[in-house]
Amino acid sequence: MGIFKQVAEYLYLKKRDPNAPHTPWMKYMHGMNRISILMFLVALLIILFKVIILPLFR
Repeated sequence: MGIFKQVAEYLYLKKRDPNAPHTPWMKYMHGMNRISILMFLVALLIILFKVIILPLFR
């Protein structure tokens, strides 16, 4: 499975494979991955804000 396809499934942008196994552990793993991707994106936005936006106003 491609990385972008997997990320799209984690963020509910694409439907999951209906043939994939539905175990509780997979559900927990996908939830943790979703949280870590969202935290990464928020941190990336904060860094970009500090590096690009704030110097423009100084």
